[in-house]
Amino acid sequence: MLLSLGLAAPVGYVELACRPGDGADDYVALVSSDQHRPEGRTLLTYPEWHIVHAYDDYAKVISTGDPHEYAYLSSIGGFWASLCSLSQASGPHGGFPAEFKSTVYTIGVSFTAELLAKALYEETIGRIAVLIRGDTRAPLDDLTAQKAAQYAQFLRQVPWYQWDFAQDAADISDHASGSFRDVERRLAIGLEYKAKSGYAGVIAAAVANMEPDALQLRIIVTDLTAAELATYDGVTVIATHADGIEIETPRYRALTHLLMQWAKAGGNFVEIAGNDDILFTVTSQVPHLEQALYSFERQGYNDTRHLILLPVSELAQALRQSEEQGLTLEHIHDY
Repeated sequence: MLLSLGLAAPVGYVELACRPGDGADDYVALVSSDQHRPEGRTLLTYPEWHIVHAYDDYAKVISTGDPHEYAYLSSIGGFWASLCSLSQASGPHGGFPAEFKSTVYTIGVSFTAELLAKALYEETIGRIAVLIRGDTRAPLDDLTAQKAAQYAQFLRQVPWYQWDFAQDAADISDHASGSFRDVERRLAIGLEYKAKSGYAGVIAAAVANMEPDALQLRIIVTDLTAAELATYDGVTVIATHADGIEIETPRYRALTHLLMQWAKAGGNFVEIAGNDDILFTVTSQVPHLEQALYSFERQGYNDTRHLILLPVSELAQALRQSEEQGLTLEHIHDY
């Protein structure tokens, strides 16, 4: 009971203390209504990416260090604190629709439970195993670090439950030496992979009959020709309007790369998925940016991630100026 209340507490905090501000968006979309996605989703996509980034940070830490060196509580706190900031900013963008917010809460509670369990183990038995091992890394220390990095990269474009955890468990078993640390890693990490494999199977079955989320979206672009835009892989020119060229593009990580390429080529954006505001993240050596909704130190990288919300019409110029401002584009959050 106490555990359940503890896991639910951050949800209650966001609901009570992080209410959306007032405001309304009167923007009229140029694309057809069936291509218009709720603008609030650009904010709601970040929490899932916080988890993706957390796995990447973890992989970076254990690439040269040990799992107990990762700040699990900081990562959990960053999830809920960033969600609070996004909730407060969501008012003028339609707020947080209940059906999407419940999904975010579910993954947040699951993420919290997973990291708490991992922290409890790695700070006790895992740390003892490291002390017994000494300074020389065991073969499975390197293999699990490699697996973590590959998994973090995979998550940038593909749902987590499609990862082959069963193969990871088999690889861990096959490559373990007889050292105490490898035996401990084989049992602990192997059990983690097997548990995730089973859970992934349940989730995959649950979503099998659900309508998949659209893998493309519509963008209105100016200052590039239809012929130029059509040369990019996965891009289809739909129509030419007085306000710009309507194109269909891939979503997720691929979209981030495309938008940066078009910005560098001189292109500008009028709307994305029928919306005139968008969230993106950058990293920098500066711990705070005035325009950021939230800033969070990245573990293992010695820099800071910043969440920035701005009009779509200003996105291209912001991308073009990012490097001279010491900012590195990380991800543009679509809808």
